[in-house]
Amino acid sequence: MTTIGKTAVTVPSGVDGEHIVAPTPTPAPANRRRRRQGRLTPYMLLVPSLVILAVVVGWPLIQLFIMSFQEYGRAQVFGAPAPFVGFDNYVEILNDGKFWNVLIRSLLFCLVAVTLTMVLGTLIALLMTKLSKFFRLLVSVGLLLAWAMPALTATIVWGWMFDTSHGVVNYVFTELLGLDYIGHSWLIDPLSFYLVLTIIVVWGAVPFVALTVYAGLTQVPEEVIEAAQLDGASGFKRFTLIVFPYLRSIFLVVFILQVIWDLRVFTQVFALQGIGGIREQTSTLGVYIYQTSLANGEYGTGGAIAVITVIILMAISFYYVRQTIKEEV
Repeated sequence: MTTIGKTAVTVPSGVDGEHIVAPTPTPAPANRRRRRQGRLTPYMLLVPSLVILAVVVGWPLIQLFIMSFQEYGRAQVFGAPAPFVGFDNYVEILNDGKFWNVLIRSLLFCLVAVTLTMVLGTLIALLMTKLSKFFRLLVSVGLLLAWAMPALTATIVWGWMFDTSHGVVNYVFTELLGLDYIGHSWLIDPLSFYLVLTIIVVWGAVPFVALTVYAGLTQVPEEVIEAAQLDGASGFKRFTLIVFPYLRSIFLVVFILQVIWDLRVFTQVFALQGIGGIREQTSTLGVYIYQTSLANGEYGTGGAIAVITVIILMAISFYYVRQTIKEEV
């Protein structure tokens, strides 16, 4: 006789010819019921989050999608009927050279900003693994303070540093380096405008990458690193052949998030344009949508640009979701 589990389900053992056959355990009915109920638990836990997402994100997204197919201006805001115009808004946008200039400008800025952010954040994370406890804490506090500063505040501070008349940057270049930067305007030229913008965006994004990668580095087995070091692997090879494969999923998540954030950056661009930048030559997608919708009152056209932006962001996120599903399977 055999006893299975705490439920004391007793089943007879048996003999099949000359072989002893183990008895087939019979699961208790109570266990089957508990297992069936447990299958529904993850879905029940997801319900509140799905409801909140549907209300906060889903419904406005549906409204935006509908608006992009309508002639929606200031008159419709005050109650006038909004006639459907089919794909006219999309045709108008896709045939507008200004939209393509803004899109290309946004993609190039995103590429540069994300590359710099990932490289600097990873280097700082690697540096933190070599520091003593005191200096590592000091660097962590500095990163948190930089990350906690609101984007608008950081933009104003950096705007003062690059100020034409009283900026620290012009003073250093003129007085200490002997260069002629008296009265130089950094924001009037689109190229130097994007230089300042890149510094501000990267400065605010590096702490997130550094702290996230550092948390991942603490999970890499030290014995594997030491074994590779004893085999004569250089620091670069240890990172590319051991550390990076361990942290591939972390790097992928951080990279996707940075692309999404930098592609829809708004506050820093809008604030710098208010300080001295030329809007027509420096707008990115976020600012262009704002100018078209709220400033010009063309909500239907702005909705079409927003839908195109959402499609681009969803295409980028799709790669991450696909990779995640592959790893889970």
